[in-house]
Amino acid sequence: MSRSSDTMELREEDIAKHYDAATAMVIGFDHTPRIAKVQDAPVPERSAGIGTRRRFRTTTPGLVTRSTARAEGVQLRARIEGADDGEALTSPTQATVLHALRRALAIALALTEQFAERTGLDDLKRANLQGTLPAGKRAEFSEWLTAEALISLHVFGNATAYLLAPHAGEEVVEVGEVEEVLTDNGLLALHGALWELDQDIALFADSEAKLVATVMAYAEQLMGKVAARASTAGRLAPFTGASWRVEADGLTLRGFTPARAAKSTALTMTFKKPNEVVGNHIAKYQAMKLAKMLMAYDFERKLNPFAELGGFIFTFMGDGAPGTGKTTLIQMMAGLISEYCKVAGYPFRYQNLSTDNIDSYQGKSGQNAKAFINNVIDPNVIGFGTIDDIDQLAGKRGDRQSSAGQLEITAVLMESFAGANTVVRGNCTFGMFSNYPENVDDALRQRAGARFLVDGPQTREDYVDILYLLMGQNHDIPVGDHEVFAAQEIKQAVAASFESHSRPHEAGLRDVFDRVSSEIGELDTINKLGTYLKGIQEADPRFTGRAIKNITDAVKVRAMDFELPDDWMERPELFLQKDYDTKKAMIEELRQPITVEMVIQEINRYADSEFRYADKSDEVAIEAMVREYERQEAAKRRYLEAKG
Repeated sequence: MSRSSDTMELREEDIAKHYDAATAMVIGFDHTPRIAKVQDAPVPERSAGIGTRRRFRTTTPGLVTRSTARAEGVQLRARIEGADDGEALTSPTQATVLHALRRALAIALALTEQFAERTGLDDLKRANLQGTLPAGKRAEFSEWLTAEALISLHVFGNATAYLLAPHAGEEVVEVGEVEEVLTDNGLLALHGALWELDQDIALFADSEAKLVATVMAYAEQLMGKVAARASTAGRLAPFTGASWRVEADGLTLRGFTPARAAKSTALTMTFKKPNEVVGNHIAKYQAMKLAKMLMAYDFERKLNPFAELGGFIFTFMGDGAPGTGKTTLIQMMAGLISEYCKVAGYPFRYQNLSTDNIDSYQGKSGQNAKAFINNVIDPNVIGFGTIDDIDQLAGKRGDRQSSAGQLEITAVLMESFAGANTVVRGNCTFGMFSNYPENVDDALRQRAGARFLVDGPQTREDYVDILYLLMGQNHDIPVGDHEVFAAQEIKQAVAASFESHSRPHEAGLRDVFDRVSSEIGELDTINKLGTYLKGIQEADPRFTGRAIKNITDAVKVRAMDFELPDDWMERPELFLQKDYDTKKAMIEELRQPITVEMVIQEINRYADSEFRYADKSDEVAIEAMVREYERQEAAKRRYLEAKG
């Protein structure tokens, strides 16, 4: 496998020589907790003379801040083997966890050893042991030890989570914040981490499934805590500026970035083929294009040429009336991506954020949403995330009927889709779907870079096709004078759909278009197009700079208005297995120039959707107020009649 020039190999012999030390830590050692408190659950004694009494707190002035905790025996192997309710033999799951912990510890020790050699920390350690460390070097020595401790902790957590990822089940454990993060030196830091992991296993791992979940949850929390601490620490550039590859595990360590295992999710949905999606021509066409765009992602460069060239759809919103085919569109797109990934040998991960993720526990809904985002954006997989019925899932700010959990989800999605830290690599896409998009928070809705109007069958031919499709084969009713699915010829249908947007569809937007056109003439320059955009903003103040960005992104998508040839998906050597620069050049050859017609059509498509949402929203609010007034009048009339 090729690797970037800054990636160094962490050799197997360098890891293996630390197995004895790692095994000794897993078997047992004594540790005095300095930051974390002993858990409330009873802890059996681990070594002679070490009990589980409550910590003594001194009343002597000046000693109140000194830790008086007794050293505790940490025997992870015994703890893990006792997590199966007293089975006599070590189970495969327990052995897997123990081996993963030993391997992760050995990797952490090997990498910090290389770090010490390359930075001169080894020399400082020897001088300190010999008592010859100059006074002027002590502050620097302390900083290097802190860096070593942070690196050892993160690498241990990173390797543990990566090695156990293939063995994770459906169990979820919340271990809480990691506390015993010690930065005196690498070895003491690992002792503190293993002590706290031992505590968590005792508290949460009452079954084998929860054992794996507990260890992985702790590793994730440890990485997060250490990464936050590392953001303000010094002497870390030699670690963050390079990467290390552990070839036997397929593990690449890049600074304080988690190296998640490229694990696919098993899909149980019913896939739909494109010809089984009747109507919805533009939405179907864009979904098919996007499925192929995702496959251009380069796993070595961690970037998609479409994301660099422009035209990649990171987020989109599909809206339409109930029963128009939103679920069918999801099934079609997921099925296409899944089949392409099987051919290419890529891991594919599909996840849906649903109302099950709304939790009454404060902060839990946000955590669920963040976990959903992280699983899909994992740069080691091709990801597709959907949020069905987003109007029910994400709360509208200022709406008193929105729960705290819904508002948490809204905040996470807004930050993830277009926040300061959002990085679009081109390996995943998110689709938001709703029957009532007018009920979605305006700012969240505008974070959808593309709009798919899912309007279902429209023409007589569409209705004949959908009837033929859904009737199945168990009948002998003749088709009649109709060529089945001829109307679904997608390129012809899409061209007609795009052409129809040369003029706006919504009445309010048509008024703006006609007024601006009559004042300045044909919209054939950037100046005139900008004047039209300003006219739209005057009619709808929600039409902001983000709307312009979404429109220009859609125009760039139109410049990429081509489907990657099917041969490229069916024969990976033609495109998918090429290097990044070759794939980029092949895509550039297919790109077409941007025209005025494209820009006008995309302005109208986007603005039509905003006017449609606003009109629906206003109409719904007006109807609700009218019903309320009618009820008040009826109640008042009935009250007066009864009284008099």
